[in-house]
Amino acid sequence: MYYDPSINIVDLILRKRDSGTLTRNEIATFVYGYTVGNIPDYQAAAFLMAAFLQGMNDAEMLSLTDAMLNSGRVLDLSDIPGRKVDKHSTGGVGDKVSIPLAPIVAACGVPVPMISGRGLGHTGGTLDKLESIPGFSTELTIEQYRQQLAEIGLVMIGQTDDIAPADRKLYALRDVTATVEFVPFIAASILSKKLAEGIDALVLDVKYGSGAFMQEESRARHLAETLVKVSEHFGKPTVALLTDMDQPLGRGVGNWPEIAESIDVLTGEGPDDLEEVTMTLAAEMIVAGAQAGSVEEALEMARDSVRSGEAMDRFRQMVAAQGGDLRAIDQPGQRMETAVAADVCAPSDAVGFVERVDALDVGRAMITLGAGRMKKEDDVDPLAGCILHKRQGDSVKPGESLATVYASSEERLPATLESLANAWSFSHEAHSPSARVQDRYSDGSWSR
Repeated sequence: MYYDPSINIVDLILRKRDSGTLTRNEIATFVYGYTVGNIPDYQAAAFLMAAFLQGMNDAEMLSLTDAMLNSGRVLDLSDIPGRKVDKHSTGGVGDKVSIPLAPIVAACGVPVPMISGRGLGHTGGTLDKLESIPGFSTELTIEQYRQQLAEIGLVMIGQTDDIAPADRKLYALRDVTATVEFVPFIAASILSKKLAEGIDALVLDVKYGSGAFMQEESRARHLAETLVKVSEHFGKPTVALLTDMDQPLGRGVGNWPEIAESIDVLTGEGPDDLEEVTMTLAAEMIVAGAQAGSVEEALEMARDSVRSGEAMDRFRQMVAAQGGDLRAIDQPGQRMETAVAADVCAPSDAVGFVERVDALDVGRAMITLGAGRMKKEDDVDPLAGCILHKRQGDSVKPGESLATVYASSEERLPATLESLANAWSFSHEAHSPSARVQDRYSDGSWSR
């Protein structure tokens, strides 16, 4: 990775503070210097804030992505047959899509190397959900990662120390300096990890709405366009879907409840909205993996993999390979029986239909419960979560159960039940849910 010791970091901060632009070598020197500890936190924080306030042009954003990508090991999976395809979601409440999606796509002949993250804030994290499977390990070596991908076409792990180490360090600093919500930083963070995985193509799920990282649709569209542009600059064909996360996705929210619902999808019994997003993304990945000539053909392949049981078999192979207890997978309901449970019931004025279930309220309640974390060092309860019994458009009467909440202990239940009850609003008229997948971006245009 490029480093020029003659470059003065203070000069870079000054120039960016005064709306100047930085060269590729200057940005690479900053990234390398901070990653190895030559640049202290206070100077790096000043640099991040200057860039956040004054902006970065496309060349600077591409240089930042390149420097972060090459701060560690960039994997070469070319010796493993097939076009390797991954998916990235910007996250949302109840977004467990990666868990059923990856085995569905792998069952259709597309190798899926997936490096995921932990939850921070209200959107949850794939690794926390997977680790609620007893014994499941997301900490594989790169050699184990490669071997499992070659053998079963599917692997799901966390970021290793030698994959984009600059991102790990810079993200932690962004989180405590109020510089997270800046598109060039977001793009560089996401893609430095994804491009280092050894993929040949990428499919993106960019969400907007109450339960999403980007709540405004216009900002989510801008992020999608930017991610596709940057990814394709690095030679990776990329498609982005724009999906609605104004209300929780599916019925399960939390850790084990989302694993249980993922199993429902793999057995053909998942909620319609979750199946819609999962199958649409699967079709895009199958086409990107050159296993189908059209999205329509790929969609039928994905559905066939569920009907035949091949997708579920692939999931079981992955769980076994990564140390998970298959008994929990085969009987997911039994694991919930060990949890403490309580219901949120409809209030006395709940007459008619559910108008809305606010995803942000649900996500915040799950943090109170212990299903998520506000700080990276927070512990996560593997059983914590809820099952929503009443969603938008459902009829409701006073006293009916709106949701069942689960946790390992009763300690956090009262506060959770109180905050979760605020998520529901009611109407005398039924409001039918809108489609989750709202648009598709590729080849420089929106087309759905």
